[in-house]
Parts: sequence; C-alpha cells; structure tokens
Amino acid sequence: MSHRLLSSVADSIKRNSLLSPGTRVIVALSGGADSVALLAALTELGYDCVAAHCNFHLRGDESDRDERHARKTAEMLNADFRLIHFDIDERKKMTGESTEMACRSLRYDWFRKLLDSEKAEAVAVAHHRDDNIETFFLNLLRGTGLAGLKAMNPRNGHIIRPMLDITREDVESYLSSLGLKYVTDSTNLESEYLRNRLRNIVLPAIYNQFPNGATAISTTITNLSDTYTLFRSLVDEKRRMYTDDDGVIDIASLIANEPMAANLLNEFMRDNGADASLADDILRSSHKSGKFFHTPLTTYLLDRGRLIPTTQDERQESIIVRLDSHPFSMMTEPVGAFNPGRDPMTAYFDASILDGDPQFELRTMRPGDRLSPFGMKGTKKVSDIFNDAHISLVEKSRPKILTRNGEIIWVVGVRHSRLFRVGPSTQYFITVRYTGSI
Repeated sequence: MSHRLLSSVADSIKRNSLLSPGTRVIVALSGGADSVALLAALTELGYDCVAAHCNFHLRGDESDRDERHARKTAEMLNADFRLIHFDIDERKKMTGESTEMACRSLRYDWFRKLLDSEKAEAVAVAHHRDDNIETFFLNLLRGTGLAGLKAMNPRNGHIIRPMLDITREDVESYLSSLGLKYVTDSTNLESEYLRNRLRNIVLPAIYNQFPNGATAISTTITNLSDTYTLFRSLVDEKRRMYTDDDGVIDIASLIANEPMAANLLNEFMRDNGADASLADDILRSSHKSGKFFHTPLTTYLLDRGRLIPTTQDERQESIIVRLDSHPFSMMTEPVGAFNPGRDPMTAYFDASILDGDPQFELRTMRPGDRLSPFGMKGTKKVSDIFNDAHISLVEKSRPKILTRNGEIIWVVGVRHSRLFRVGPSTQYFITVRYTGSI
C-alpha cells in the first residue's frame, strides 16, 4: 500500500466504519479523474465493485465519450459495469427542477435501486477534500449554520465518501502511478454555475494570497464537524425534555423555558427535511390550534400548545367504503336475533339501509356537520359531539364520519344516528363493526 491515496482511503473506511471487508459496493463512475481513482482504490483494496455510469446526454458526443471510457475503465479494473440513460429535459418539464438538481435526483434514485438489485452494502462517491471546501463556501454564501459549515460527512445513509481527506494532486499522482487515464468534463472549465466560479476563480485567488489556505480551511471544516457532533448531542438532550414517546413536541413548554426555542425546534425537525422557516412559522402560530405544518417526511398538527406528528393516511379526508369490507365488517340477521351490545366500534341498522345500492363514505368532520343522534329529537353539531366526548384535534383530523348518500349515520366510536334504527317494523338488521384504527 505504497501510495498516500490508497492508505488514506483504507484509513477512512476503517475509521468511519464505511464498508465491511470484501463487501460488494456500487461506485459512481463518471470517467473523470476522481471517480476513476476511487474505483481503482476500492478494487485494489479487495472490494467487489460495481461501476455505475449515468449518461445524461447533455454534452453530445462528449457524453458518449465519457460512457465509452467508463465502460473501458471498469473492464480494465475487473469491475462489473452498469449503465443508465436519462432524459433531463423530460425530467425538468415534470418537476421544474434545474438541470443540476434534475441530474442529482435521477442519479441518486438510480443508485438506491442498484443497492437492492446488486445486493450491495453502499454507494461510494468520489468527493475529495477540494469538493468539501467548495461545499463549505457554497453553504456559507447561501447562509447556513453548523450543519452546512461542516460540509460533507464520510457517510450519509448508504452514500459513503472515502476520499474526503484526499486532494486533487493526490488523485492525479495515484492515477499516474497506475497508468490510468481519465476524461475531463468541458463544462468544468466554464463558470456558469456557482460551484465552478468558486473552483475556477474564487478559490485560486484565495490560495494565491494564502498558500496554506486549503489545509487551514479543511482543518476548520473538521473542527466544525466535531463541534456539530457535540451540538447534536446537546440537542438530543433537549429533544428528550420536550418530546414524548409518540414524537409529540411540547411547544408551550419549549417557548416558556428556552430563549432559543426556534433554533431548537428547527433542529428537532431537521431530520424530517424541515427548513429553518418552518420553526418560525410554528412558533408564530403557537397560540392557535388545528393548523397543519408540512415537511417532506412528516405532517404536524398544532393542538393546544403541542405539535403532533400525523401521517398522510390520517389526513386523508374521504374514502368510499363498503360495509362488508375493510375497514368494516358486516353481518345480516333476522330481527329476532337482535341483542345489541355496548361496543362503541359496533353499530346496528335496519337492513333497509342497503336498499338502492347506496354510497357509503368515511370522512373527516366538516364545518356544519350535524347528526340526528339516537335517543334524541332534532340534530346536534358533530363538533359539539366531539367536544362532549373530549376528542382531540388530531383524532378529529382522522376519518370518523360514516355517511350514506351524504347523510351522517354514524360518528364511529362516538355516537350513532337514529336514521335506519332497528325498530318495530324491522325484519332484518345488520351489525356493522369498525375494524380499523381510530
């Protein structure tokens, strides 16, 4: 293990527990110097590599040249080769993403699929020290906190970066020692994108004035990463103070006791993909109830000073149902067998409720909903029925109202309607049992 790059990659894998010895790994192979060096290093270290190449067809013949070189490199290094073609224009029309974001989304979606199909342990990408410095400055210029300033981690889920301690000079020296060639993306020489302007203009100017600048900046990133680790452990302590076992956050207590409540709430919700502005919105609305807040992974309901995580299924407003299939079960019997119990999840109706092929709907409460309660004259607001039963807002947000052709016949688990009740003229009745979750 004579070359610095090889020993550094091996050390990073061991120190950060990135890969098991000899395991199968997907290697993102563009054909450029960095990815070729990564594939060569991992194969030399004894890993079972699958070289994965994306052809985005953005640079005409140059894109096809990259594909050919990637295939040839994989063959030279005895790595399996996988190729995919993407239509970026079509993706942008569908999503509105920029070219850069569309490529990234498609690439990483494919990598996730390859993990399963190839039964691989991880996807290795060839980001190195210089890329990390660029990411640091990109985040700095966009405005960020500790999470952004620590730049890239050696591991992010199944994505691993074993070369973060490696410089571009190390890469080129390693490839030269092996006699391996690489291709250069001509767009890297342009300065249309912010990252390219940093790489081609800003950072060279800094290094011209501060020759050891790259080493100093890299040291700063490492220090910030260590500080962030400590910071997250302190955040986790605070999270346990204000979050219960169901993930409900006590917003009222957080505001009352923490001068930096917005910062803490932002950290609590970061793992769900929330941006910093969401925490501010929640705290501004903390005196309200019934408002939903959405992150890419979770939806929260604000209810009397508590932030309650819900699921998309819980927020589904309406579904057409049958009384004889999930989430209900149904049995028809002659009226002589009528012997009603007290199970709140069971309701009894005259069998004529099924006449005329009616439509049954299970939905959430709507403004103005009224029920004709069994045992009472007239109607009553469903909202009052919920309040009398001490039903929380999160429960109100779930489908509980069963209707027949638009008329409410049952507030599931709470109150029955007198419509289609079992009475003197009933010959057959049905027993309807709710088998879902409330």
